[in-house]
Amino acid sequence: MTAAGLQIANEDVERPVSLASDGKAALKSHHWYRNWLGLIVPLALAGLWEAATAAGLVTGRLFPPPSRIAVTLYALARSGELWVHVSATLSRIYGGFVIGAAAGTLLGAITGSSALAKRLLDPSIQALRAVPSLAWVPLFILWLGIFEASKLALISLGVFFPVYLGTATAIEEVDRKLIEVGRVFRLSRVATIRRLLLPAVLPAWVTSLRSGLGLGFMFVVAAELMGASEGLGYLLLDGQQLGKPDEICAAIVAFALVGKASDSILLLVSRPFLGWQDISRKSL
Repeated sequence: MTAAGLQIANEDVERPVSLASDGKAALKSHHWYRNWLGLIVPLALAGLWEAATAAGLVTGRLFPPPSRIAVTLYALARSGELWVHVSATLSRIYGGFVIGAAAGTLLGAITGSSALAKRLLDPSIQALRAVPSLAWVPLFILWLGIFEASKLALISLGVFFPVYLGTATAIEEVDRKLIEVGRVFRLSRVATIRRLLLPAVLPAWVTSLRSGLGLGFMFVVAAELMGASEGLGYLLLDGQQLGKPDEICAAIVAFALVGKASDSILLLVSRPFLGWQDISRKSL
């Protein structure tokens, strides 16, 4: 082979390698851009809020600007008070989430797979689902006192309903053709559940877990009104009683940041189990 031919062959070998590396770099850049894109809206709103306060369009006493909220958060974090409240709230939420999600998954699987169980249990559960969260507070205080047990019970109840409903609905709506495929390939009942039914139910179940986690953050505020001396809900109440709107807003921002971080962790943990999905979002 001539020198010119060798040079052309080497270029043909090197070109796909360089194209692949360029593609990986472009993909990483796209992921970085997509992940940080969500900061545009909150930063823009914070900038508008700050500008409106500086221009005198909004009173800074009742509506503290983001700069004052950031200073309050920094002061709470520096003193260690913020971490005490965050850890107390997270321990309650995560404890209640585990209990409520386990109970909701179990009962949802039972009612979703058994018509008799659904007729017996589902009407009562759906009726209880309509009861407001604050209506349970005096009952749990009467039964369990004002300590951690009543708080965990209330949060677990809030997590239970969306997980139960999502699990039961996902099982009921499994495509009948999947069962027929299992029969055609002579899969055992265990193999049919593991290889066909679980992958079909898993996406809806993860969505119900996210909804349950979000309701857990909502119920924890009501739970921390039951005689708590620590937690972000207590920080909200303390700010209200002492007339500190910057502390109230700081607690709300802390709730938002911690809630978003918890939801992201749940998505990250579930991602390996949902990688098989060929959905349209992946092409966007």
